[in-house]
Amino acid sequence: MLQHLIGTGVALVTPFTANEEVDFDALGQLIDYVINGGVNYVVSLGTTGETPVLDSAEQHDIVRFTVEKVAGRVPVVVGMGSNDTRALAKKITQFNWQGVTAILSASPYYNKPSQNGIVAHYEAVAKSTDLPILLYNVPGRTGRNMTAATTLTLAEKYTNIAGIKEASGDMVQCMEIIKNAPKNFLVVSGDDALASAQIATGMQGVISVAANCVPATFSALVNASLQQQFSEAVSIQNKLLRLYDLLFIENNPAGAKSLLAQKGIVQNILRLPLTPLSKTYADELAAYVAMP
Repeated sequence: MLQHLIGTGVALVTPFTANEEVDFDALGQLIDYVINGGVNYVVSLGTTGETPVLDSAEQHDIVRFTVEKVAGRVPVVVGMGSNDTRALAKKITQFNWQGVTAILSASPYYNKPSQNGIVAHYEAVAKSTDLPILLYNVPGRTGRNMTAATTLTLAEKYTNIAGIKEASGDMVQCMEIIKNAPKNFLVVSGDDALASAQIATGMQGVISVAANCVPATFSALVNASLQQQFSEAVSIQNKLLRLYDLLFIENNPAGAKSLLAQKGIVQNILRLPLTPLSKTYADELAAYVAMP
């Protein structure tokens, strides 16, 4: 169902102006930059987009702007999750999904539900929309791992649960999903540093933070991995290893915004509680500014 999302997806940062308003001009520049760099699709309202500090009106405006700016050049995926299942289902039913390809929905955070609770949560999400849904397992943020068994139960039961962004970092869990998932169930990485290795085990791409910053280089890594050209992939990966560290060393998206600011695409402004990257690390990121 989501085979057109094979390859490199990019979780877009949300640029802000000096007074912390959404900077739509900069967002437009960023969208052009990553598409021209070869990404296969964009993700709006992901964690990298600082979605927890965007109000409902801003979220709506960002999605509408993104769909219009992309103008059909690549698919648009929109992140939408919550630890309040009823509120999330209501929000999904009321949101304007025109031009959106799929929903990326993180499992409930903070509440730490059981696996049965996670299944029931996603059942409510699946019933609230006809759009394809990408599950998002990111236990480092949610506090609860979604097991392979849970993922496979949802994949088998609901046809519009069409894939997963797996960011558990557990390679065995990922391989169990790949091995046992229904045909055409999309499995993509949520870990930039692991993406090439995970593609080698059967994943079909990645939703990336690094692709904001070096879209051409990172897309080349993903494409080489998908084509099983692993000597080339290793060569590219070795150039990016320290970049991965720097992008997440203090918070996400501080690293990405610092590098993009050095490239003149966005301003280096985040909303609290996130703060800009420390100067020591920002200076080190300068080495990557010349990369495409």
